[in-house]
Amino acid sequence: MLSMFVVQQCFGFFDEGSGDAVYDSQTIRGVICVDLGSESASDAATLLRFGHLLETHQHTRALFESINQHLASLGLLLKRGTIVDATLIAALPSVKDSRDPEMHQTKKEINGT
Repeated sequence: MLSMFVVQQCFGFFDEGSGDAVYDSQTIRGVICVDLGSESASDAATLLRFGHLLETHQHTRALFESINQHLASLGLLLKRGTIVDATLIAALPSVKDSRDPEMHQTKKEINGT
């Protein structure tokens, strides 16, 4: 739940958007360590209650200060941002769409080839 809250804050997700992101993004699932084959993502209401609990006990600021201190010790900086899942999947080659001259195909490299 805590990792989901941190992901929500870092990427500016609303409670409902956080749940959607878990189902839509392999990257988010990896960050929060959830396996959708054996468990489900927290629902929006649960995440909202958890966030209120952290704020009620004034743990939110201390949490992010601790995260920022740790990242700073590694030479990193945490800022709110956007995540893009650009997973490459195998697909049949297609004809280039003449309506989009900038469209091109990408080939996934395997073992440096």
